[in-house]
Amino acid sequence: MLSTDIGIDLGTASILVYIKGKGVVLKEPSVVAFDRDTNKIKAIGEEARLMIGRTPGNIVAVRPLRQGVISDYSVTEKMLKHFIQKAIGKRTFKKPRISVCVPSAATEVEKKAVEDATIQAGAREVAIIEEPIAAAIGAGIDITRPCGNMIVDIGGGTTDIAVISLGGTVVSTSVKTAGDDFDEAIVRYMRKKHNLLIGERTAEEIKINIGTAYTLPETTTLDIRGRNLVTGLPKTVTVTSEETMEALREPTSQIVEAVHSVLEKTPPELAADIADRGIVLTGGGCLLHGLEELIEEKTGINTMTAEDPMTAVAIGTGKFIEFLSDDPVE
Repeated sequence: MLSTDIGIDLGTASILVYIKGKGVVLKEPSVVAFDRDTNKIKAIGEEARLMIGRTPGNIVAVRPLRQGVISDYSVTEKMLKHFIQKAIGKRTFKKPRISVCVPSAATEVEKKAVEDATIQAGAREVAIIEEPIAAAIGAGIDITRPCGNMIVDIGGGTTDIAVISLGGTVVSTSVKTAGDDFDEAIVRYMRKKHNLLIGERTAEEIKINIGTAYTLPETTTLDIRGRNLVTGLPKTVTVTSEETMEALREPTSQIVEAVHSVLEKTPPELAADIADRGIVLTGGGCLLHGLEELIEEKTGINTMTAEDPMTAVAIGTGKFIEFLSDDPVE
């Protein structure tokens, strides 16, 4: 019988599917567009993302996951089913074993919802794994050793910070400040400073192109179009990287504070390990320019970004199943 092991990084911003032996085969935004009148799904993934903020009344583009947690159960289930089928095709005879990751602060009820949705979407068995552990495995850290590693996983909806040793989490925290909050902070700043209303996609564009959390050697700029709140007409404004730093000061400092609070709770032996080995950043949110430098400056600990931060959690989630199948349970 053909059976596949799949790891799914069920993120607020995007969903990644990892297949054993093939790596990450699918990466799409976790957005679903459906028709309110007929309750039929119009588009899923990238196609639906392009519709955000641009749909007629009866079609809504929604993100069924908010801050790493399922907010719309039936839509999540349909979305999962779509992505699982797209990733493995129709050729499998046996239902796949799937591991899914959840934020470290997810409650039992939230975990159960993820598990149920995955089984409904066609899984034979489901393993739930905590995000920081998946991120650590995906970043290539050997988590089985008795040695402290600190992972800061900044996703779309949540930032998970954990100190991991001997394959488990020693101290962890999960804050609901992450990539989406960076976008929202930029939207708010543009409204307050420039009287300009921009959408979340434009905000994301600013964040990716010129966003920074730390002073850059030279200032970069970007022309942004939006709606002037005074005249109500479209208007173009030039935004500088310095301004994004100001806009992002609050969410970035919340993440730094959370890192600090985890370090404060870390047992001294492990804290010494971390001072030695450094802090590892993963997740799409850590691609924000200058985040490494900011955390390093505030903690005094060498901070680096994992090799492929976007896919670390998905790879780790997939490897986790292999990690499980080494056990004699099979």
